[in-house]
Amino acid sequence: MFTGIVETVGRIIQIELDQGCKHFTITPMLPFDDLKIGDSIAINGICLTVTHIAPTTFNVTAVPETLRLTNLIHLNINDSVNLERSLRQGDRIGGHYIQGHVDGIGQIIDLEYDHSAAWLVKINLPAHLAKYVVNKGYIALDGMSITVIHSTAEWFTVTFIPHTQAVTITNKYKKGSWINIEVDMMGKYIEKLIGAYTHAIST
Repeated sequence: MFTGIVETVGRIIQIELDQGCKHFTITPMLPFDDLKIGDSIAINGICLTVTHIAPTTFNVTAVPETLRLTNLIHLNINDSVNLERSLRQGDRIGGHYIQGHVDGIGQIIDLEYDHSAAWLVKINLPAHLAKYVVNKGYIALDGMSITVIHSTAEWFTVTFIPHTQAVTITNKYKKGSWINIEVDMMGKYIEKLIGAYTHAIST
């Protein structure tokens, strides 16, 4: 479980392909001294398992299903990624609960300054996720807890403030960039509960 507050940015320094899997070696800008093999870590919002640790790097592996559903398939050596270690009991929840289970990817279709140093970004929305995205609701974008400004059946908009641009990979974004999307899990749970209730009533 994660909170969507990116701790630091990492740089991919090595990628190995093996039987459809991608093995990433990543060096974080800020050291993760307490990281252990087997720990969960969010890479662009994707919950992956640490498989190896060195003094200044760690390794994770993405299986074919993860590559199919996320933007990891597009990443190359020297690309930057958002990093967040898993939530510990007692930690503050600065964003919202994020599972690290990406629901789909969207592409930036417009990016402009919002009459200030903040960026107003429009992102296309996979059709099956549209019902879970609501105005002023939470959404996780590359592991960042962000508030939706406006949503439609085909796209939604968000704002990236200067601080977010400075401490995450948003400063690398441009038109055409692919972004991992995880919708607020509460919407999916409510949908399932209502569906079960409606089914029980109808029978």
